[in-house]
Amino acid sequence: MIDNSEFAKKMRITILNMIHNAHASHIASAFSVVDILAVLYNEILADNDFDSKNMDRNQVVLSKGHAGSAVYSALFQRGLVSKADIGNYYLNGSNLSGHVSHKGVNGVEVSTGSLGHGVCVASGMALAKKMSNNNGKVFAIVGDGECQEGSVWEMAMLSSAKKLNNLVVVVDKNNMQAMGKCMDVTNCDNLAEKWKVFGWNVIEVDGHNYEQIKDALIYNSDKPLCIIANTIKGRGVSFMENELLWHYRDPQEEFYTRAMEELNK
Repeated sequence: MIDNSEFAKKMRITILNMIHNAHASHIASAFSVVDILAVLYNEILADNDFDSKNMDRNQVVLSKGHAGSAVYSALFQRGLVSKADIGNYYLNGSNLSGHVSHKGVNGVEVSTGSLGHGVCVASGMALAKKMSNNNGKVFAIVGDGECQEGSVWEMAMLSSAKKLNNLVVVVDKNNMQAMGKCMDVTNCDNLAEKWKVFGWNVIEVDGHNYEQIKDALIYNSDKPLCIIANTIKGRGVSFMENELLWHYRDPQEEFYTRAMEELNK
């Protein structure tokens, strides 16, 4: 296990190269969640065997599937995705699709992309563990814009009713979504209070502070746990931070060069 900050730095550089090479999108969405995934894959899941037959393993579901490049990058750092696959990201015939896919990718639990669905699958996985007396937790990463989906709150009610204290939902609260600021589309404020009302324990953290993230992820909860991670969309590259354009744009020419220079500092 290396330092989480070094793991995250390598993730961001890999993501930049992947999206640059493929002329893909969602780089800012991936960058906002990198530090959370770095702690998960580098530390919390350090001893995870990622063997689908091991039902006691910890499991991660990226419900905000459009940030799939971040998960692929984390798995690459862990040696579960090859350099060749990273180089073919999002290209014809590649296993690494734009929205995260489990097909042919060791370490990805489930394909996601349609917002509000992945977290529901994660709840079912946690329930299955409970019913089968299996160990391990299920960690689901959702966006704050994704929390506008009704299915998220149906999942929240069910998980609370079933007392799924083995389920951890991390809200990547970067305050932006595809069409603008979350507050300008649908009121996503007071998320912590909303999750509490649905019967969850809630911890709010700085989503780029590794110690705060780790402490929240290992918290021994008696209920389903929601971690509100306050993040910055595009974190790590100054001209991408909090800029809606980089939800869609791919970094080419001088933008790629500038981004790489910043990430290598």
